[in-house]
Amino acid sequence: MKNFEIHKDKGIISNEFLNRNITDFRSACKYVSELPYKRNSDKNNIQCVFNDLGGTCSTKHAILRKLALENDQQDVKLILGIFKMDAAYTQKIKSTLEKFNLNYIPEAHNYLKIDDEYFDFTKPNSNYADFKSKLLIEKEIEFNEIVEEKISFHKDFLKKWILDENIPYNLDEIWNIREQCIKDLQKMMK
Repeated sequence: MKNFEIHKDKGIISNEFLNRNITDFRSACKYVSELPYKRNSDKNNIQCVFNDLGGTCSTKHAILRKLALENDQQDVKLILGIFKMDAAYTQKIKSTLEKFNLNYIPEAHNYLKIDDEYFDFTKPNSNYADFKSKLLIEKEIEFNEIVEEKISFHKDFLKKWILDENIPYNLDEIWNIREQCIKDLQKMMK
């Protein structure tokens, strides 16, 4: 994976890392991956990962993208993928999927693409290969598009999926089932 030095006074994210004696991109990625997985109090605040000492795939990868931009590294891209989240991906959601008679639920996930390689820094052991074969669609987004734009893209995908696959639930019901799956994941991560 590429590496670059974090420069002083390039921006708020660069300064946040430097204030923690993190001076290069690889160390920043390691730091972010080791922070607990949890929902942030204000995803619209780019510093939320530092304020909350944790984050989701969205916030963790958004700050890494912002860090790259602040340090003139345009080739670090933020990717939004939608993949089949099933029991094979994580046993933690098996009972919820079974309860609603679903084989999988399309879930949005953020990660980085650097040059032609993909990286997932959600947790220390996260790996793009774990969901690569389950990807349904992906697109590049920007660090400030992880809230409304991400949700809108995800919900539009779900609407189409419900119709195409004759899923017996409406969008609100599927979103609630998805939320239960996320709670299942979070319970096990504590």
